[in-house]
Parts: sequence; C-alpha cells; structure tokens
Amino acid sequence: FFFFNDTATTEIYTEQIVGSVRCVQETGMEIRDKLVNFVGEKVRALRIENPGQFNNVSVIRTNAMRHISNYFRRGQLLKLFFCFPDPHFKKSHERRRIINTGLLTEYAYILRPKGRLYAITDVKNLHEWHVQHLDNHKLFRKLSEEELKDDPCIELMWNETEEGKKVARNNGHKFYVVYERV
Repeated sequence: FFFFNDTATTEIYTEQIVGSVRCVQETGMEIRDKLVNFVGEKVRALRIENPGQFNNVSVIRTNAMRHISNYFRRGQLLKLFFCFPDPHFKKSHERRRIINTGLLTEYAYILRPKGRLYAITDVKNLHEWHVQHLDNHKLFRKLSEEELKDDPCIELMWNETEEGKKVARNNGHKFYVVYERV
C-alpha cells in the first residue's frame, strides 16, 4: 500500500490496516518535516509495542507530486490513498491539487491493473474535482457501491483517520470515491 495523506491519517492506517489486510510494504509520503517526524515516532512506538510487527511500514519526507515515479516502478502499487488533501481553494492554486490530470497519469503508471485509488475529503468542491478528473481519465474506472461493499479500507478511511474523526466531531460531511486502474 502507498499512503499519501495527512500524517495523522498515515499513523492510523498503519495501525489498522496492517493487522487486517495482508500487505508487503506500506509507505507514507509527506513534505513537512514535523509531520514526517511525528509519523516516524508513531511507527517506532508500534514496533516497540509489537515486536516483529510493523517492519513493513515507513514514512518518507519528499514531494510526491514531483518525485513519486522515482520511488515506485510501473505497476508496483496495489492501493493509493489520498485522505483529506489540501483543497487549494483559490482558482490560481488548483494546479497544486494532488489529484489532477497530469498526476493521474503518473498514478496510473505506478498502480497495477485493478489497483485502487481512494480519495476522501470534507470539501464538496474538492470531491467534485476528484470525480470530474478521475471520470475523465481513460485509465481509471469508478467502482460501484456493490463492488466496494466488502472493502475494509472504506470504513477505516471514513472512521479511523484523525481528520475523519475531527470532521465527525464537528458534524461535518465526508465525501469519498474509489477508482480502479484499468
């Protein structure tokens, strides 16, 4: 799995998904030093509390929007998570959004066929942006509710991330989409 989201979210996913879903490697990418250090400490604490476990979990300080293809080979990833990314509200900053036409092509390159891309946000406008760009990309197909009914990642992304819990506490709305690499 590859996690790209706020680092508090990364910590929860590493704790929850490793125990319930078989995986080879989980990597979080973040550009901010403070958050990378926070996640690194959480991972180290999990390794101490659970000897022999969580050795497949890591976090890297990098700008994934620029360098993601330097870290992963073609078709290497099973899942990509974009949890509560920065919405970049200003029209002039939309190009900075983590899901855009150019980056979707890179994500398709590193995702294996039938790999999944998950996106969750509490900003309706950003959710609509995600859907619009993913719908218009020929290498992604939106999954139906029926196809997602047994996917444990949906509930974890919805209920177990720090940002997801914060939105629930504030009675906010959450919007998610899941697409499959064709």
